[in-house]
Amino acid sequence: MSSRHKKGEILRPFARLGRADCGDVSIAMRKEWLVTNGLGGYAAGTVSGANTRGYHGVLVAALRPPLERTVLVAKVDTVVHYEGEDYPLFTNEFADSSIDPHGYRHIESFCLEGSMPVWKYALADIRLEQRIWMHHEHNTTYVTYTLAQGTQPVSLTLTPLCTYRDYHSHTQGGWPFDITSVDGGFEARAFEGAQSYRVILDQGKFQSDPAWYRGFGHRVETYRGQVDSEDLLAVGQFSAKLQPGETLTLICSTEAITPHAGLEALQQEQQRQIQLLQTGKFTEAPTWIKQLALAADQFVVRRSSQQTDDASQHGTTVIAGYPWFGDWGRDTMIALPGLTLATNRPTVAASILQTFAKHISQGMLPNRFPDEGEQPEYNTVDATLWYFQAIHQHFLHTGKRTLIKELYPVLEDVIEWHDKGTRYHIHVDPSDGLLYAGEPGVQLTWMDAKVDDWVVTPRIGKPVEINALWYNALRLMAEFATLLRKSKAAEQYRARADVVAQSFQSRFWYADGGYLYDVIDGPEGTEGSDGKRYDASLRPNQLFAISLPFTLLDESQAKSVVDICARYLWTSYGIRSLTPTDPAYIAQYGGDRVRRDGAYHQGTVWSWLLGPFALAHYAVYRDSANVLAMLETMEAHLADACLGSISEIFDGDSPHAPRGAFAQAWSVAEVLRVWRTVQNEMIENDS
Repeated sequence: MSSRHKKGEILRPFARLGRADCGDVSIAMRKEWLVTNGLGGYAAGTVSGANTRGYHGVLVAALRPPLERTVLVAKVDTVVHYEGEDYPLFTNEFADSSIDPHGYRHIESFCLEGSMPVWKYALADIRLEQRIWMHHEHNTTYVTYTLAQGTQPVSLTLTPLCTYRDYHSHTQGGWPFDITSVDGGFEARAFEGAQSYRVILDQGKFQSDPAWYRGFGHRVETYRGQVDSEDLLAVGQFSAKLQPGETLTLICSTEAITPHAGLEALQQEQQRQIQLLQTGKFTEAPTWIKQLALAADQFVVRRSSQQTDDASQHGTTVIAGYPWFGDWGRDTMIALPGLTLATNRPTVAASILQTFAKHISQGMLPNRFPDEGEQPEYNTVDATLWYFQAIHQHFLHTGKRTLIKELYPVLEDVIEWHDKGTRYHIHVDPSDGLLYAGEPGVQLTWMDAKVDDWVVTPRIGKPVEINALWYNALRLMAEFATLLRKSKAAEQYRARADVVAQSFQSRFWYADGGYLYDVIDGPEGTEGSDGKRYDASLRPNQLFAISLPFTLLDESQAKSVVDICARYLWTSYGIRSLTPTDPAYIAQYGGDRVRRDGAYHQGTVWSWLLGPFALAHYAVYRDSANVLAMLETMEAHLADACLGSISEIFDGDSPHAPRGAFAQAWSVAEVLRVWRTVQNEMIENDS
């Protein structure tokens, strides 16, 4: 143990599952694990050992960090041979729904040690442990097998199942790989120009015998209406003997790596995770909060510069969610405070903010960096407004104005572009100072589902949260200008913010409902006496008028909004995107793309919204115990779905089954941010 860590400091087991869970195939296939490498690459699978998604794999490498994620090693099927018996440690499900073998039956327990999955198998009178982790900032996965208990040696056969495909696709059919023998195993190149990768073992021997295995089934893809079967290449087999107390190390890597024992690499990763908890000041935090702090680190990744190979020129960004999202501007800015500041990593936060500053165009932050191609997509109205919030949070955390001074010209340019108008008819309405956004065929707010030409929730006009963010951006610009001794600019921004506040109060308050209109001055909704339309859909977007630093409502209005949202939108795992009393409400999220995207913002529960709801509730009632109780409902969820992390969405109706991406950045971030905010205020109040 490194001297910089306190004596006895370890990563304690979390989300421990016993035979009742591991031995039930439906449970063992539903519960997933995730490890990442800080580049956008990852390894993921299920407790059972079967891949239920096309996104699962032992080595999913980010070949152009954080994107171009490519499935290289889909899984490793391992069999233990002992006293004349064969014990498969793996499980496979096929396209005809048959399952063979049933390796999950041998799992005695499963847990996370930090963010590393650990299986313990009971086989006759022996116990064998398996661990998986990745080398930070390398496309390298380690799998170790330790004979923890037994009086006799055992033999193991390991069969890596390989491919080479984009992680969104499936391998259909086969082709001849170029397989080269290397020390400890093999190097595979799928075709000319493809990234080569190695699979090696630190002891034993490898026998090449390439054969394509056909028809693996992916039940989650079946549910999602996607391609749900694929073929994988068994390059050959490793065989080794393991003595009691010994550890066998399998390494899968895009690097020219050579065989070595995994103990040192394991200790390095354990030390790194312990250091994250120490840096974030989580040593005295509840265990489930510590786990979230480690989960937060999984989303923070390096963004490579396409102009240079110099590592010092690379930036930092945030993966919006695993397994399928890349780095999105909106998600990054919303998640940044929770992922980096609540975990006491302000330097990382600054790097992210500086990285995105380089990509601002016409006053807009990119919403998405495509998996292929170099041109970002600028189709969001709120990502740039959340950028102001993230910079402000960085200042509050550090107390230093250095970053504000650096980025202030960028922010000025953003305001100017919004004044004169930018893409998609985004512009300030000179009649009331409010921000208008949208045109037919595009989706600009966070409610951004689109199926072909169908924009599910277009929200063209003046959305409530966009104008709450716009108002806050103007207030923050006044504060930033004051910090930089630009008194005239500060006065101008304050005056503009006052106009927005007055317009917001007079135009957004829906007196008959006791809450805020969701969108005004657009094509949807009911026509008012002024000839303009008002959309009174009861949605959670109004919460930002209370939860952001500068509120737009008086005390009675804020209480009314919080109470109505609590009554109709709040659930144990987050906030519904639409009230169940609305005819457009959809209770469950699932099915093919049309059904899924049609339900995405029409009642589906979003866990990230627990953050703004909890802070709005706290602003009204000042009840810290109640807010912490809201957050603690997530503790049980950390032992479900993707163990140790928080899902993107949940069904609108009970029991609120987890759906969508199994690990979502802003979902994790918002729980951490609110927990840290309330904890800090409780400490201040006690001092």
